[in-house]
Amino acid sequence: MIGLFYGSESDDTAVVAHKIIQGFKDIAIEAVAVEVANGEDLEAYNYIIAGVATWPGGKVPTYWDDLIEDLQESDMTHKRVAIFGLGDQKNYPDNFVDSIGTLASAFEAAGATLVGLTNTEGYTFNKSKAVENGGFLGLAIDTDNQPDQTDERIAKWVNQLKREFFDM
Repeated sequence: MIGLFYGSESDDTAVVAHKIIQGFKDIAIEAVAVEVANGEDLEAYNYIIAGVATWPGGKVPTYWDDLIEDLQESDMTHKRVAIFGLGDQKNYPDNFVDSIGTLASAFEAAGATLVGLTNTEGYTFNKSKAVENGGFLGLAIDTDNQPDQTDERIAKWVNQLKREFFDM
C-alpha cells in the first residue's frame, strides 16, 4: 500500500493529491493528512508520496515542520519516496517549488530512495532547491500559471511511479 501524505488544509495540494489517487485506480493508496501524521505513520509504508506547497520565500508550510523533525529520527532505508510540489514560477521564480527540495533532503537524510524525478522542460523560473542534475526531485505543479498542464503532468507521473514503485 502507498501512503500519500499531504497538507489537507491546502486546497490546491489536496486537489492534486486526489487526482494522483484517482490515477492509481486499482492500487491501494491511503491518504494521510500531514497535520496529524507522525514518524510512525511514515514508517508504516514502503511506498510514500509526499505532497507539499511552497510558501512565499521558498518555505515549507508549517504543518510539515513536525513531520520533517520526525524524519530525522526515522529509518527510511528500503523505502521509496516520490514528492510532488506546488509553486508559482511567475511570481516566485527564485524559489519555485523549493519545498520539493526541502522534503527530498529530509527523506534522503533518513535513508529513503527518491523516485518520480521529472524534467524541468516547459517551466520558466530562475532557480529552485528542487532541481538537481538538471531535473526536478519530484513533480512540479503550477496551478496558478499552467493549470491546463496539471492533469497531463499528473497522469504521466503516476505512470512513472507505477514503474518505479512496482516495476510495472
